[in-house]
Amino acid sequence: MIGGFQTIGKIPELKRRILMTFALLAVYRIGVHVPTPGINAEALQAFFNAAQGTLLGLFDMFSGGALSNLSVFALGIMPYISASIILQLLTVVIPYLDRLNKEGEAGRKKITQYTRYGTVVLSLIQGFGIAVGLEGMSGPGGEMVVLSPGWGFRLMTVITLTAGTAFIMWLGEQITERGIGNGISLIIFAGIVARMPAAIINTLRMWKADTISTFMILIIAVMMVVVVAVIIYVERGQRKIPVQYAKRVVGRKMYGGQSTHLPLKVNTAGVIPPIFASSIIMFPATIANFIQIPWMKTIADAVAPGKLIYSLVYVGFIIFFCYFYTAVVFNPVDAAENMKKYGGFIPGIRPGKRTADYIDRVLSRITFGGAIYVSAVCVLPTILIQKFRVPFYFGGTALLIVVGVAIDTVAQIESHMLTRHYEGFIKKSRVKGRR
Repeated sequence: MIGGFQTIGKIPELKRRILMTFALLAVYRIGVHVPTPGINAEALQAFFNAAQGTLLGLFDMFSGGALSNLSVFALGIMPYISASIILQLLTVVIPYLDRLNKEGEAGRKKITQYTRYGTVVLSLIQGFGIAVGLEGMSGPGGEMVVLSPGWGFRLMTVITLTAGTAFIMWLGEQITERGIGNGISLIIFAGIVARMPAAIINTLRMWKADTISTFMILIIAVMMVVVVAVIIYVERGQRKIPVQYAKRVVGRKMYGGQSTHLPLKVNTAGVIPPIFASSIIMFPATIANFIQIPWMKTIADAVAPGKLIYSLVYVGFIIFFCYFYTAVVFNPVDAAENMKKYGGFIPGIRPGKRTADYIDRVLSRITFGGAIYVSAVCVLPTILIQKFRVPFYFGGTALLIVVGVAIDTVAQIESHMLTRHYEGFIKKSRVKGRR
């Protein structure tokens, strides 16, 4: 492992890409602490401390704390992610987008361009909503969050937040092109990991105050290692369906005849199901935080984190969205048709509809296992906080993102090393990404 890291310095291009990635991420983290003008920072922080467990808390996690500070990057990368998801869903129902998706690199560039436009539009809408919402916010002591409410503040906030999101989007694209790994994923990764030092310091304070024992800290540490190992194992897990290609004669040459496989991921949907599920469940709490409606407050209290109803509804939504999003991103009929077009078949299964049905049946079974795994990881923080009194949030969507992004980034670094005939991080083995 140590030799693998030493090898990085011997490859100038890889070294330059890694340094570029760190430099661009540093720019992002600096921007998180640049505040938007016209805000009472203390009143805003007090309001967000009381808004934990709402959509605001979820968005603040993805923005790396930028929303609770209302920095120029307060919207974070969420508008870009939302625009990407919307376009993916529209690809299923709009034939034009479906054709673009199948046109290769040119089509993907066009879809990326539409995603950028969608990001700006969503940023304008969300920025205006945040500006209006801030004018009605106040801290526990009654201090107003906005110092000078009005259209001047609203326009300034909308322009600032939209420009911040556009800049983050540009940073992500630069990391992908000039750095290492997926830029958008690494920006989310950096925002989540930035909270780890505070969690460690808080744990040490509790240990010094004898609030938590040394034995309990050791148990928590072992549990964390085991959970991370399970996530790595499952995220890389695939069900390989054997595929045989028939021999074909083209002119005087014979092609095909090789055996390969169709890889089906255990967790095809990734982190999208818990994000969707969290957004839906947190919606009543978010509304109740702004508007004092008695029946909405009752619903928000019933589905508050830690309650049994919350856990059951959360797991139900995750399982539903795992199946729904898997059906959106992977079409067994298209896979069967492409296989048939190039002379491929699954041994013992007829090409065409029978193959599509077989793939769909296998995918449905492994998706159920993947949905149970995602549900277990996402419910884990509630169990740890309630039963073991863990002083920090461990698990859930954040942990899935951090581990997944780390796997993919390390796999990309290793692929650069292997391409230049160097050994990877682990001798006689290779770190594989999730794709």
